Amino acid sequence: MRYAFSTLGLPGTPLERSAELAATHGYQGLELRAHPEEPLHPASSAGDRAAGLRTLTSAGVAVLGVAGYARVAAPGPDEPVLAEIQALVRLAADLEAPHVRVFPGGGDQSPADADDHAVRRLRAAAPFAERHGVRILLETHDSHRTAAATARVLDRVAHPGAGALWDVLHTWLGGESPAESSRALAGHLGYVQVKDVASAQELTPLGLGGGALPLAEAVALVPPGGWLCWEYEKRWYPAAGALPERLGPGRAYLERLVRAARARHEPNETA
Repeated sequence: MRYAFSTLGLPGTPLERSAELAATHGYQGLELRAHPEEPLHPASSAGDRAAGLRTLTSAGVAVLGVAGYARVAAPGPDEPVLAEIQALVRLAADLEAPHVRVFPGGGDQSPADADDHAVRRLRAAAPFAERHGVRILLETHDSHRTAAATARVLDRVAHPGAGALWDVLHTWLGGESPAESSRALAGHLGYVQVKDVASAQELTPLGLGGGALPLAEAVALVPPGGWLCWEYEKRWYPAAGALPERLGPGRAYLERLVRAARARHEPNETA
């Protein structure tokens, strides 16, 4: 298993510091939040992108994904959405990142209309992403928070340049078990975002293992060699505890879950 964390947990932190924390605590990757208040975003210059990649490479840390805010199911014209996705794909390619995160954002539309927007835009954007060595991942979020809803779109897109980002919190809030989510996303999964919260009513981020999410079940379903990315939403919950001191225990907790899952699946040598 490979491990990453999102820079959403370190809002505004210089890239050098994020890379240092990842390397120090045994995370092989970073999910970079692509927003203008962060060090790298679609408007960053070529020089800043190259310097950022050098910083990460020298630390031995990869960019797992560029976390953008394009909303593929939103109402309105396609052109601005596609332009935003293409800018994110170019940034990801420059950073040698294999993934770009997009949201559904269907809002109050009917599910059928939201699906149609998302399918049309992802079909248009996926070949562009594939040519750049990038896969667009539709996150289980907002209007399509369940894996079933996300897969409903991706089954119609049917292109290798589009896949899914499984956010374990949102599928849980949507009433899916990890087993149901995993089955729905089979063939679409890019990577998995893990996190923990106290309850469905109290979403302030906690250290991994300190809350109510079924993380052991979810981790056990991640394919061997896959990525687990800890998204600690400090940016949206300023009162949450600081992330740096939680990175080591969080990594150790995920490793324990992975080892336990492997032990359950290994043949019993003494049987």
